[in-house]
Amino acid sequence: MSKKTDLRHICLFAMFGALMYASKVITEFLPNIHLIGMFTMVFTLVYRRRALIPIYVFVFLTGLIHAGFSVWWVPYLYLWAVLWGVTMLLPQGLPVKVQVPLYMAVCALHGLCYGTLYAPFQALAFGYDLKQTLAWIAAGFPWDVTHALGNLAAGTLIVPLVTLLRRLEARYGAEPPPADEDL
Repeated sequence: MSKKTDLRHICLFAMFGALMYASKVITEFLPNIHLIGMFTMVFTLVYRRRALIPIYVFVFLTGLIHAGFSVWWVPYLYLWAVLWGVTMLLPQGLPVKVQVPLYMAVCALHGLCYGTLYAPFQALAFGYDLKQTLAWIAAGFPWDVTHALGNLAAGTLIVPLVTLLRRLEARYGAEPPPADEDL
C-alpha cells in the first residue's frame, strides 16, 4: 500500500469510528437499539483485520466522551471484538441469498448474548458468585431480546453497505479489499 492509501484509510477509519459513536448517541432514546453491531460487521466484512481500528476508535470515544472510562466501559474492550471475531470466521464467497439471513442472524445473536458476554466482567468487578451472575443475566434478558431485535433489523443493512463500501474502495482505493463474488 502506498502512503497516500494509508493516510486515506486512517482518515476513513477515524470517520467510521466517529460515525459509530454518533449513531449510538442518536439512537440512545431507544433502549438497547443501535447500529454498532451492524457497523462492526460491515467494516469487518470489507476491511477484515483493519476493522479493529474503527471499532476501537468507537470504544475510545465512548469512554472519552460518553461517561468516562469507568467500570461499565471495560467490557467494551472485548464485547465488540467478539462480534468482529465471529464475523472474521464466517465463510467468504457465499451467495447473497445466504449472506443476508446469516449476517442478520449473527448480528441478532450478538445482541441476544450481550448481557451474557458482559457478565464475566460484572462478576469479577463486583464479586458475584455463579448464582448472582446468573440472576444478573436473567434480569437483563428482556433487554437482550430488545437488543437482538434491534440488531436483526439493523442487520438488513449489512449486505447493501458492504456492497457500497466495496464499490467505493474499488473506485477510490489503490488496493481494493477482497470481495465476495456475489456482492
